[in-house]
Amino acid sequence: VQLQASGGGLVQAGGSLRLSCVVSGRTFGSINMGWFRQAPGKEREFVAAIRRSAFIMLSDYADSVKGRFTISRDNAKNTVYLQMNSLKLEDTAVYYCAADVPPYSDNFRLPPEYDYWGQGTLVTVSS
Repeated sequence: VQLQASGGGLVQAGGSLRLSCVVSGRTFGSINMGWFRQAPGKEREFVAAIRRSAFIMLSDYADSVKGRFTISRDNAKNTVYLQMNSLKLEDTAVYYCAADVPPYSDNFRLPPEYDYWGQGTLVTVSS
């Protein structure tokens, strides 16, 4: 499974960006996806996840981004998105997409539970 993240860049505080992650090498519909970020000197942290539960897709967010970020997926394009609005200085980080393939993990907020990772895309929020 290969993941290719894109969409990062420099944006002013209060602005918006949309990150994309294209997945190849496996049936995308069977993959649970997450976004994580890592700021300089800090550990990688959970941002958002979109995962299958029975016949529906559930999304979950870190408290720090809830209400500002939206995760979504387009199975026809093998792509997961992270729409980021009302960006803050503290959102500056390298953002990574990650894939959890079956058997799925229940601990979707933990980086080690994901099987594959993209290369990361840098988001810089300026004042």
